[in-house]
Amino acid sequence: MSYEDYLAGEPLIVTAALTGGVHGKEANPNLPETPAEIGRAAAEVEDAGASVVHLHARRPNGERTFATERFQEIDDAVRRHAADVVIQHSTGGTGAPDAERHLPLRTDPPPEMASLDMGPLNRYDHLTSENTRGLVDSLHEEMVDRGIKPELEVFNDGHLNEVHGLLERRDLADPVYATLIFGPGTLTPPRPQNLLNAVDNLPDGALFNTLGFGKHQLPFATMGILFGGHVRVGLEDNVYYRRGELAERNAQLVERIARLAEELGREIATPAQARSILDL
Repeated sequence: MSYEDYLAGEPLIVTAALTGGVHGKEANPNLPETPAEIGRAAAEVEDAGASVVHLHARRPNGERTFATERFQEIDDAVRRHAADVVIQHSTGGTGAPDAERHLPLRTDPPPEMASLDMGPLNRYDHLTSENTRGLVDSLHEEMVDRGIKPELEVFNDGHLNEVHGLLERRDLADPVYATLIFGPGTLTPPRPQNLLNAVDNLPDGALFNTLGFGKHQLPFATMGILFGGHVRVGLEDNVYYRRGELAERNAQLVERIARLAEELGREIATPAQARSILDL
């Protein structure tokens, strides 16, 4: 994808990352945690223009869980409130045993998409997500078996090598879909030239999604719109609407991207268009 795709009017897929698994209501009391809260948030972001919801699961006390049963509760709630939206489960996580990372793939029906982290990631001072090649391959194998499209999460430039390595080891259905992630720590430094460099190093024909952590969410989403990519926003990655002002809800962040896309001449994809673009 490229600036030419933007000029050609390719519809924009907006993914809303509703809750995450690290920070909770202590960071923003408007962050949804229970299945009912996540279901209502999914309906709001779908109305605002999101066609994909990226989901994590939490225990009743707010802590993260990979349990299939909890993902099932969340999916059931999302489908009651937002029947048409594309459901994408997270399989990423810090400090979780490999076996647990497979559990989000085993709901009935399975999610249409799931994240697949391309390599190691440090979070804060004491959390590391290893994401060995063995784990990546085993998660991909189960996704193929259950008809789930992987969303390849690229946390830094070295993970671009891992994307090409995965393509050498495994047959990935076209189009390859990668989320390019920018921010602090072991993420790619959030500089515009690094986004262009990452896009240039993707496999031919790959589609990309842009994700900037914290204050970088809005500028990197804007660049994603202009460079022919797709975008992810939401309280998982950014709890603020602007400096010093907490976001009131996930939909507020999606609404802003929808307004920007309209001003920039980019149509927002419906869930049906997103399924067509991603070949779900």
